[in-house]
Parts: sequence; structure tokens; C-alpha cells
Amino acid sequence: MAKNSFSEGRGPSQRQLRVGELIRRTLSEVLVRDELHDPDITRMSITVGEVRITPDLSIATCFVLPLGGKNKEDAVALLARHKGELRRIIGRKAKLKHAPDLRFRVDNTFDQMDATRAMLSDERVQADVAKTDTEDGEPT
Repeated sequence: MAKNSFSEGRGPSQRQLRVGELIRRTLSEVLVRDELHDPDITRMSITVGEVRITPDLSIATCFVLPLGGKNKEDAVALLARHKGELRRIIGRKAKLKHAPDLRFRVDNTFDQMDATRAMLSDERVQADVAKTDTEDGEPT
């Protein structure tokens, strides 16, 4: 059986959450302060939305999105190209004994929120919600 990224099918442990948030804040700081000295990354304003880390703390998946959502794949590719340097900087700044391998993915959270908002504002969904509320005896 393949090992899940979370322990025993539950959510992440407190340790995973703590280390993931530490890496997220540190990576955001590094990107804001232009510590990579790469003009291509410096031109982009990249948001680090979330960092998920494996139970053994060996791999950190960083969900990133450039401001405005343009050139998503370019941002991911640029960060991946500098992952060794980023790993070293994060390990030093966050004072981690072993800095995890960094993986970068496009953060689709905002797209998912927009799709959910659009679905909930659909007239058919609104009619179903109103119908359900009256069947439950709740006022609409």
C-alpha cells in the first residue's frame, strides 16, 4: 500500500502544519526581498498560498501564484530552477536541521473559490436552496 502524504488517512500533524507554515512564511519573505537575484523572478510578484509537507518532513510542496494569475507555469518553472538555492536559504533562515526538498505547484485555490461562487449564484441552485429551506420548515 502506498504511503499517504498524511499519517493514517487523517489530516496533517501539528508538526507538519507548523513546519509547513514556517517554510511558507520564509519563502514569501525570500521572494519579497528579492534574495534570489534573478531578474525574471524579481519582475513577478509571487504569492505563496500554502505549503504541504510530508509526514517525514522530507518534501515540501509549495503552492504559488503570480499576482494577477498570469504566467503561472513560468513562475513554477523559475522557482523549480532555483529550488536548490531556495532550499539552502530556507534551511538557514528557518533554522531547520534538514531542509526539505521543495516542489512547486500552481495554487488553484482562487479559481476553485470563483467556480464555487459562480455555482452558488446560479438561479437553479438558488431555487433548490429555497425549496429545501421551505421543506425543512425554515423561513426563506
